[in-house]
Amino acid sequence: MTLIEKPSQLPQAIGVALHAAFPDLRIGSHRDFLGGEDNTGVMVMVEGNGPGIRSREGRKAHVLSISLKAMVAPGALPFDACDLASQLMDLVLDNRWNLPQSQCDVPANIVAAPSMRTAAATDYDTWTVSFTQTLYLGPALLNDPIGQPLFACTWDVLNIDDPDQYKPLAE
Repeated sequence: MTLIEKPSQLPQAIGVALHAAFPDLRIGSHRDFLGGEDNTGVMVMVEGNGPGIRSREGRKAHVLSISLKAMVAPGALPFDACDLASQLMDLVLDNRWNLPQSQCDVPANIVAAPSMRTAAATDYDTWTVSFTQTLYLGPALLNDPIGQPLFACTWDVLNIDDPDQYKPLAE
């Protein structure tokens, strides 16, 4: 497994996993669904990226809000999109998308709901599965090259991200 270097690797990894799980569905980003008459498939969207609590190794946390928009063709059986959303929820649960466990938490806050076309109308042919997932990016700051545990207190250092300002733990 390669290290995660940027947040965009999460939606890419999700897309690969969805292609494997649903080989007959179109899977992609908003660009893959532009201008098409038939929008049947799953659109992977990043809705937000916020800070989180650093990992035990000192990596910076990025909490990504992910949405999987499950769309079926107009005229499909009632609640086909709901069934697809349920299958997506089952896949999302506890999935790290083949990313390193030390850099990718399991998804949290998983919910599925029909999409709203307007303030008054609900589109049952489109359901969205939303969740948050935390990635830990950057170098591990708590260990120096020889593996000696290091620490720093935010009130004692000018830059908590500077590994040179960390000191060894007292034994």
